[in-house]
Amino acid sequence: MTSHTPRVFSGVQPTGNLHLGNYLGAIRQFVALQHQHECLYCVVDLHAITVWQDPKELKDAIRSVAAAFMACGLDPEKNILFNQSQVPAHAELAWIFNCVARLGWLNRMTQFKEKAGKNRENASVGLYAYPNLMAADILAYRATHVPVGEDQKQHLELSRDIAAKFNNDWNVPDFFPLPEPLILGEAARVMSLRDGSKKMSKSDPSDYSRINLTDDADTIAQKFRKARTDPAPLPETLDELKERPEAANLVGIYAALAGTSRADVLREFAGKGFAEFKPKLAEVAVDHLAPIAAEARRLAADPAEIDAVLARGADRADAIAQPILDEVYDVIGFVRSRRS
Repeated sequence: MTSHTPRVFSGVQPTGNLHLGNYLGAIRQFVALQHQHECLYCVVDLHAITVWQDPKELKDAIRSVAAAFMACGLDPEKNILFNQSQVPAHAELAWIFNCVARLGWLNRMTQFKEKAGKNRENASVGLYAYPNLMAADILAYRATHVPVGEDQKQHLELSRDIAAKFNNDWNVPDFFPLPEPLILGEAARVMSLRDGSKKMSKSDPSDYSRINLTDDADTIAQKFRKARTDPAPLPETLDELKERPEAANLVGIYAALAGTSRADVLREFAGKGFAEFKPKLAEVAVDHLAPIAAEARRLAADPAEIDAVLARGADRADAIAQPILDEVYDVIGFVRSRRS
């Protein structure tokens, strides 16, 4: 049985500002993973164009995500940080997987149904086949582990199905690993500041629904001050908190940023009103996020350096992916001249 080198892959779309949910739910864990594994972190710009993007805004967003990653502590020398479109193997392997995956598999993808909505017939083929490209992103590097939230688990299962079917169809057992999920921790789900039943999102029309990683101290404080809550004071127990989604969200954010538990937060603030709790939450958030925002703005002011970081990362990524793609083409039976 083939033993694959442990390798972590994750991608983030360059659409809108990265926010507190992205940070607590993913990026902070990425920073921890870089000390334990070989990691590739990709700005997935090919995925972004499954819906229309303004070209200038897309370029700015790609650089903004890269700057935010580095500002949060991702070391581009220790990790491979790059944007997807600079490594041809992603698109090339995605076509192979378009021919491996079955229509029935894609028809079961709940995210396509949610994103396409009532305009399913007007959705792009790219949006429909998005999971095949995601599988290519992972398997182009024979990644063994993928950090995922709950909403991406179905896509990772499809990646495993595609890998298994490729291995079986061409009788190459263990050619691709079956990537395992790295389920992120308790703080992975940060909800909207305007509606505790919805995830914090870049696409929400209200900027007051989220804390952006580029927000300054005054903006952070103002957004928490205006965050939706109920009139009751904070409860004593986690069971009581379950019935109050907005309160639970703010307590969870406080706990994650302060490096403590939600139970400990309730022990400190039980019986106190939000007029007292919110300023303390804003203080913790500003202490944690203001240095990140300042560093992100500093990095973003030098787009040429960000482009150089992404180019170096793309070269390193390509050096891993291209030999794997060459093996894929040999297995399939394509005739092609070797590249020097």
